[in-house]
Amino acid sequence: MVDADQTFVIVGGGLAGAKAAETLRAEGFTGRVILIGDERDHPYERPPLSKGYLLGKDERDSVFVHEPAWYAQNDIELHLGQTVTAIDRAAKTVRLGDGTLVAYDKLLLATGAEPRRLDLPGTGLAGVHHLRRLAHAERLRHVLKALGRDNGHLVIAGAGWIGLEVAAAARTYGAEVTVVEPEPTPLHGVLGPELGQLFADLHAEHGVRFHFGARLTEIVGQDGMVLAVRTDDGEEHPAHDVLAAIGAAPRVGLAEAAGLTLADRADGGGVAVDASLRTSDPDIFAAGDVAAVDHALIGARLRVEHWSNALNGGPAAARAMLGRDVTYDRVPYFFSDQYDLGMEYSGWAPPGSYDQVVIRGDAGKREFIAFWLAEGRVLAGMNVNVWDVTEQIQRLIRSGAPVDPEALADPSVGLDTLGT
Repeated sequence: MVDADQTFVIVGGGLAGAKAAETLRAEGFTGRVILIGDERDHPYERPPLSKGYLLGKDERDSVFVHEPAWYAQNDIELHLGQTVTAIDRAAKTVRLGDGTLVAYDKLLLATGAEPRRLDLPGTGLAGVHHLRRLAHAERLRHVLKALGRDNGHLVIAGAGWIGLEVAAAARTYGAEVTVVEPEPTPLHGVLGPELGQLFADLHAEHGVRFHFGARLTEIVGQDGMVLAVRTDDGEEHPAHDVLAAIGAAPRVGLAEAAGLTLADRADGGGVAVDASLRTSDPDIFAAGDVAAVDHALIGARLRVEHWSNALNGGPAAARAMLGRDVTYDRVPYFFSDQYDLGMEYSGWAPPGSYDQVVIRGDAGKREFIAFWLAEGRVLAGMNVNVWDVTEQIQRLIRSGAPVDPEALADPSVGLDTLGT
């Protein structure tokens, strides 16, 4: 029975944690809600960090989940700039960095992920960057402006979503950009070669240089500043700044030290949770980037690092903490904006899981929908500069029904008539 005497603690001051706190109050929970974040900023959303805010289109205040006064108004106890160093499951307490012990009845881990670091000489130079936090974006925004003004060079390690979005921002500012990527196309592990080349062409048209099939081996500097990068095929590229965009790792240190079950690293790692986002401890839940969910729809354990998962996973975990019947099986979703290309992706179709890619529309004009199919079933769909179709795409994925590929490719056939 949930009542006013209970204390729910949320570790992680990002979108998932903030939305969980909001949901607890919206669902009528009258006990203590304590939100602990290791950043000094109030909880904020991350997509603008590589999109509107980085481009200078959005103001800093626009990234925050709530107005600062909202937390006090809703009796949410905020501990900002505080690190949680340990969880004592037997005593049901968390220890803060200053030694304070905070007791909990239910605990939510929304600790997110952290950028993977380059392990090579030169990473300590002043011009080496990561993009995960608001402070990173503020710094990078100034760097891109300066590079554009001075015709400077940015080298990006990694052609994933963050790498490509920063490349687009850098070119918009006028900086020279080289992207080094070990795979043969951008986004190879997400979109495969069929669609990855489309993004290579898009960026090449805007002046981005790609160096595929290579990895950085050294960042060369002088007097603490970046001068160039070297790759494992013997090439050297001029650089004034370097962005490491080689992915993110779930922040599982707390959970691991507390003895909670983790997902296999081969499957993306993270804290293993069931369909209600409950960990191996019945009083501890996990949501957002750190949670590896036993996903009923996908039929696999899945860890998703995108905005939509934090937006919806935090509230789902909050309801589960309150004893509600929760099954978290949302279709994975993310979006990206690069130059004049906007896209949305729904589903999950890693390499090897599909046997056909169907294009609906004009890929040459970059106005189309791509579908990834396995035995005629839609696993995922990506709409590029085509809007208001996400609901129909997700319905096809959820249905699991075979679809005629020719009808799927025909824009004159309504998506609502397929898969029924």
